[in-house]
Formats: sequence, structure tokens, C-alpha cells
Amino acid sequence: MAYDGADFLGFQWQSRGRTVQGVLEGVLAQVTGLAGRVVGSGRTDTGVHARGQVIGFHTQWRHPLPDLERALNAVLPMDVALRELQEAAPDWHPRFSARRRHYRYSVLNQALRSPLDRRYAHLVTAPLDLAPLQAASEMLVGEHDFASFGRPTQGENTVRYVFSARWQQDGACFAFDVVGNAFLRSMMRSLAGSLLQVGTGAWPVERIGEVLAARDRAQAAGPAPACGLCLMSVEYS
Repeated sequence: MAYDGADFLGFQWQSRGRTVQGVLEGVLAQVTGLAGRVVGSGRTDTGVHARGQVIGFHTQWRHPLPDLERALNAVLPMDVALRELQEAAPDWHPRFSARRRHYRYSVLNQALRSPLDRRYAHLVTAPLDLAPLQAASEMLVGEHDFASFGRPTQGENTVRYVFSARWQQDGACFAFDVVGNAFLRSMMRSLAGSLLQVGTGAWPVERIGEVLAARDRAQAAGPAPACGLCLMSVEYS
């Protein structure tokens, strides 16, 4: 599924406020007549977008699955869309069965703001240098303790494996793509915020390795705004 997270208080259901999970559960109950819980592959924060979020739910449906997909999309609000629907194996779980997650952080690097991009990219007015951005991001690849960049959603384990971390530039548009087995809460935004300090020349490249080794949240830069972050895809065995 995909959603524009700008008008949501994140994915996870809350007692007050509009959430992606709350909207999905309400639509499922409306279409199928059964109230049930939706489980996501991960909990995106307030304002974070998704192009490839994966969810799972249990329901009863006596018609072909394409009919259910059309019915759900007909009722879902315009900022949410179900991209594909299929029956899952009994032992499959959208979160625990996932092997890789791909996030992208988008930056608009120019002097003037862009009203049409403000919901989907973080504006950085200071010039960015691609080479140190990429050099610093390469320090993140592999298995590391990312305690400096986020908090675990459950338990105390802050060790994660990053398969790839890469910056790309297309004119004024910069994109930071990270593929990992899992992510800590606010990890992507904290990584982006710290790497942007390197990109603007405020930090040397080596500072990222030092912050990573410190395992101290106070050493990292503040998290980059949520508007630039998007969950691109989730991979399964």
C-alpha cells in the first residue's frame, strides 16, 4: 500500500488523531462487516510517507480477491491506496517475516522554497557536496549498534544490519537510500540529519564514524524533518 503521510499522526493507531492503521481498520470494517486489527511491516512516524508499506489482516470474504481490492480502494481516502492484495500463508507476518526494508530520504537543495515540494522533500538552503555525503554514508554499511541514531520499538537491542546506504543527486534534488534488515525508531531521520551536517561542511566525514561508535543519542544531530522520508519497499523471503 501507499500513503501520503502529511495528514496522518503516523501509522500506528492512537486514541486521538488520524492514523493510517485507524483508517484502514475502519474501511475494512465498512467493506467486510467485520472489525479486525491491521498489522504493518513497520510503524512510520507522523508525517512520514510510504510507497511500499506492507500490511496484513484477517477477514472473511466470499468473493474474488480483486473484488475486495477494488472495494477497499473505492472507500479509502484519496491519500491512501492499496496497490496489491493477495492471500498470505498462515505463518506469514508482515513485520516478522520481512527481510529487508528500503527507506528514502529526499532533500531539495536550493536557496528558495518550493511550495509544490514542501510535503515530500526537506529544503536545505546551504550548498550540499555529494562526495562527502556518500563517503560518510558508507560507514553505515554492515552490522552496527545504531544506538546513537534511534530507539528500539521493542526491547533494548539497537544492533541493525545495513545492506546499502547511498546518496544520489539530480540537479537540486538529493536522495538518500538505505536498505536494512530493520530500523530503530527515528533512525532514518537521525541518520539524514547527521549526514546533512557532513554535506554542508559543518562536520567532517569522520564524525559519522565517531558518533556511530559512541552509541549516544546526544552525539547525533537532530532528526531531519519527517516530510522527506518515505518507506519505499519491504522484501520477504
